[in-house]
Amino acid sequence: MAKVDLVMFEEEYKQLQEIISRLQADSSSKVVFLVDKNGQQIAAAGDVRSIDATSLASLTAGNVAATDGLAKLIGEKEFTLLFHEGEKDNLHISIVGKRGILVVIFDMNSSLALVRLRVKKTSRDLQEIFEKVEQRAQNVVGDASFESPFSEITDEDIDKLFGD
Repeated sequence: MAKVDLVMFEEEYKQLQEIISRLQADSSSKVVFLVDKNGQQIAAAGDVRSIDATSLASLTAGNVAATDGLAKLIGEKEFTLLFHEGEKDNLHISIVGKRGILVVIFDMNSSLALVRLRVKKTSRDLQEIFEKVEQRAQNVVGDASFESPFSEITDEDIDKLFGD
């Protein structure tokens, strides 16, 4: 089955934002990002002003994709957790369901053990929301009464719009 594009309502976005804000506080991390596998930022918490969020999101998605390739080379389905240790800051990257990537940036004010513990529970909470969004999207696609607002546009309309 083809992957259905997800549309998130404000209520679901607020739930995601609340969950990652709680993770940021409970893990004593600097920043938490929720990114989709296409490299688009979904939500963020913490001191995000000091980070180029667009670059972080796209590079994280690329990192996960490259690591998926490595996993397949050695016979694994995927690696669900990546950890990068730096001099000052560390990155904890984990896959949430089939669509999300959770990025936690932390320093010596926290620990890998604490981050891993908090991320485990947070991932379950995020997965529940993703499943609700995906289920709703499947229902909309399967609903014969749903009609795209673009279904009335004809080739002739497009030619008139972009024609000479």
